[in-house]
Amino acid sequence: MSAATRISPQRWSEVRAAIQDVGERFGHLVLSSDPAAMATADWTVADTAAHVAAIAWQYTSLVVSYDTERPIDGVRDLLLGTTVDNIHTGLNEAMRRNFTQRDPEALVATLRSSIAEVLALTRDADPASTVVWLGGASLPRAGLLAHLTNEMLLHGRDIARAMGTPWPIPQEQAALFFDLFIVEIIRNGVGVLLDTGRPPRPGRIAVEFRSAYTTPVAIVVTDGVVSVEEPGRDVDVRLSFQPAALNLMLFHHVGRLRTVLGGGVRAWGRRPWLLPAFLRKVRLP
Repeated sequence: MSAATRISPQRWSEVRAAIQDVGERFGHLVLSSDPAAMATADWTVADTAAHVAAIAWQYTSLVVSYDTERPIDGVRDLLLGTTVDNIHTGLNEAMRRNFTQRDPEALVATLRSSIAEVLALTRDADPASTVVWLGGASLPRAGLLAHLTNEMLLHGRDIARAMGTPWPIPQEQAALFFDLFIVEIIRNGVGVLLDTGRPPRPGRIAVEFRSAYTTPVAIVVTDGVVSVEEPGRDVDVRLSFQPAALNLMLFHHVGRLRTVLGGGVRAWGRRPWLLPAFLRKVRLP
């Protein structure tokens, strides 16, 4: 049975509160950090803050419609062809190249004003209504807010680690990304986002995801097509997780082995050996 939407009035209120809270935390972190310090192997703190601010700025138009003019040149033309495999060399590189602001105060101002505008534009919107997202995926507006919240949580961790300062990722906020983004973008259609260019693996793999902070769901890959179902007895792998740990693992901020050994993710079931094949399809950049 196809999974019901995970978007509810409560979840909508939670993600709207979370994006404001995390936005303020992220802004304070950027302003208290050395902009020239390396936050990742390739990006300084200023580069990382610019990436997040650019996404937020883009969302002030994307949350309205695909046809709305984008504030950063070269982004709209790349949107529909973006996949998880080409995003770093394509869309992200275009944003880096065409959004050159690196002054921390200006970046934080852009981030804060963009979040305020996104919230204003969606105040009376149906949170389950969709926008055209990367790869032509259909993403509910609630998922758009959850995605930006997650970007700030993960990249805030990068900056904080570089500075040696704490950066908590509350499980309740991390869970919004799973329920409102991952489940909902699959429910509504992923477009070419997960395309690999290789022949799909034949057959069906069903993985049940459960945590104390999300609604249980089964994500299913059938002959290369991804869907979501309500959990049943015919799942191949059962996976319990801490939302923050799962997000960090899926975005390759923490390795799978370390995540498992730390108790962030635990997998079992009748065919657990199918999990690697599943993750080759259901993956994030």
